[in-house]
Parts: sequence; structure tokens; C-alpha cells
Amino acid sequence: MMGNMENRDLIIVGSGILGLATAFLAHQQGRTVCIIDRSDHPVGSSIQNFGHACFTGQADIIQPVAEMAREGWLQAAAATGIWAAETGTYIPAVTEAELQVLREFAEHRGGGQVQLLSGEEVGRALGNPGLPALGGAWLPRDMRVNPREAAPKLAAWLEGRGVEFRWKTQVTAVEDGVVVTNRGEFHAAEVVVCPGYELGGLFPELAEDRGVRVCTLAMSLIEKPARIPDGLAMLSGTSLTRYDGFTALPGAPALRAELAEREPELVGCVANLMVTDIPEGLLIGDSHAYAHSPEPFIDEGVAQLLLDRATSLLGIERPVVKQRWLGRYADSVSTNLVLERPDEKTTIAVVTSGIGMTLSFGIARLILDGESVQF
Repeated sequence: MMGNMENRDLIIVGSGILGLATAFLAHQQGRTVCIIDRSDHPVGSSIQNFGHACFTGQADIIQPVAEMAREGWLQAAAATGIWAAETGTYIPAVTEAELQVLREFAEHRGGGQVQLLSGEEVGRALGNPGLPALGGAWLPRDMRVNPREAAPKLAAWLEGRGVEFRWKTQVTAVEDGVVVTNRGEFHAAEVVVCPGYELGGLFPELAEDRGVRVCTLAMSLIEKPARIPDGLAMLSGTSLTRYDGFTALPGAPALRAELAEREPELVGCVANLMVTDIPEGLLIGDSHAYAHSPEPFIDEGVAQLLLDRATSLLGIERPVVKQRWLGRYADSVSTNLVLERPDEKTTIAVVTSGIGMTLSFGIARLILDGESVQF
């Protein structure tokens, strides 16, 4: 059936995790919802990432939104059966500079969010008791989801409960409650547009004004040794120079300088060395490269560098690679979030810092409540 004049409560453009989280919360409020997407199932940034809900590492200013996101993930998991593990995040410190940042973070946030560990404790937690760590930390509030399951399963659950999906439908314009597509026009009292890195296709001036571009990430999936704990999420020293919650600490500049000298290759590829566990294996990454029109090629040297450094922390001597891919997400040099309301019926929402999976349900709450935030 072609587009029609039926007036729904809410149309959401985009079936990524932010759009789906918004649809879930709106459905829970009793609103009639329609999701429009050019694909026939979720295939974008939301399935290409770590599934690491790293609430704790985000900036102080965004912690209320992170807490709403955490509550939303737990609510969605309880309703839909999505796997959402409250296993926290482990961070080994292999140098004094890394350990100093963790000490400062623990003092700043307190024991409810950060628990310092000995080197032996963090090694055991990672399944590598021989790890030569000086110490470490556990962030108990962080969660894990399976990115290959979460968005598709949430979409299927919503569709099974009356949320309308218009798959394989290309949106060409949105204004004042009207969504123009290649299958005709759709109408709603409110429209939420979640286009990710394709923001420029619908709102080119906004994308240019906010400097939105594409970030590509070299990632891999390896076989998981039996000794690695289920639900593992591990950050590393590079993460402490990337996430805003850590970078604001006094010890961050010294760690950044140390990493530039000790790990110039990781710094050169803008690495955030991480490992997370999903049923299919261990996800390892990632590097960061930025372009408006990125090429699709994976640099094998970068991919192997990430693999070598990650598996050395876990004590995996002969990793078996099952998959490699080039992930993508929206990025901006000027903001972590584009949240705009160009008219009374339209909201545009794009997470531009690689934390869309983490903050999705929190930002969805802001969208539906008509609120905003800058961070």
C-alpha cells in the first residue's frame, strides 16, 4: 500500500537503536507509532558496535541521561527478553599513569560507581591471572547487550505488538508532520528523525553546520577461550584518554603523553582498545578514522595491531579470527549530540560520538519529553 493520510501519533524515521528506543518508550505510553526505514531490518551502526553500555565513563554532565538510559535498557530487556547483562566493566592498569587516572576517578565518583582492584583481582576478572597489571577498576553500573540481537529483537517485538513498520521505504523529506517517501506521504502528530551518519541526506545544512561526518572503525570477532568470563567488558588505557568522564581528570594529560611515547601506533590510529563478549565470540576493536565519504577498506596493519594488543591483555596466544568489518557511526568535532526541533512537529536526533548504544533510551526520553541537553 502506498503512503496514506492517516494521522498517527508518532512517525520515527530510522530503525537504529535510537529510533527503536524512542518507539519502545512511546509504545509503552500508549502512542500509535510507525517506523520508516529504507532497509528491511536493522543493519547499520546499531549492529556493528560492541554492545557495551558504558554509562560510567561518560561525562558528569550527562550522568542523569545515562541513568535514564540504564533504566530503559533494563525495562526493554524485561519486556522483550533481550540479553542485558549487569556485569560491569573491567579496566586493567598496566602503568602507574593509568592507575593514577583510575584512582582519581574512584575518588571523584565514589564506590557505588568505581571499585579499585589489585593487579591480581583484575587479572582474574579478565580470565588472565598472569596479567602484569599494577591494579585496575571495576565499574559495576555498566551493562552489556548483544548488538547483533538487541536492535533486531526489539524491532520484532515492537512489530508483534502493533507498532507499524514500513520497511524498504526511502524518506526524502520531513516537515511539519509530513514524511515524504518513495511510497508516498505519511502523516503524524509528531515526527522523530534518527538518520545517523546519513543526516546530510535529509538536512544538509544542519549536517554541515554541526560538522557531521562518518567515523569508521576496524573491528573483529574472535573465538572466545573457555576461561574468559561470560559477559566480559574490558576497557584499556586508551579508553581513559577518550571517554569524557576520564579525560576531565587531572591525571589524563600525563597518561595521554605516556601513551604517545609508549604506544604511538595505537595513538596514531586513534584507538580505543576494547574487548566485549557476545555469544558468537569476543568483539575486539577499535580504531577511528574520519571522512565525509569513507572508503570501505580495512587496513590489515591496524586490525592486527588492535588484535595483538587486546589478546595480550587477555593472555590469548593464538587468536582465531572469525570476522572482520569496518563499523560506521556519525561523528562531529563540535558536539556529542545533535538534538534539534526545526518545527513544532519535528525532532532530529543523532548521537555524534559513538555512544548511541549506551545513551539510546536516555536520549529517547529527552526526545519524547521535549527536553534538550548539551554535552
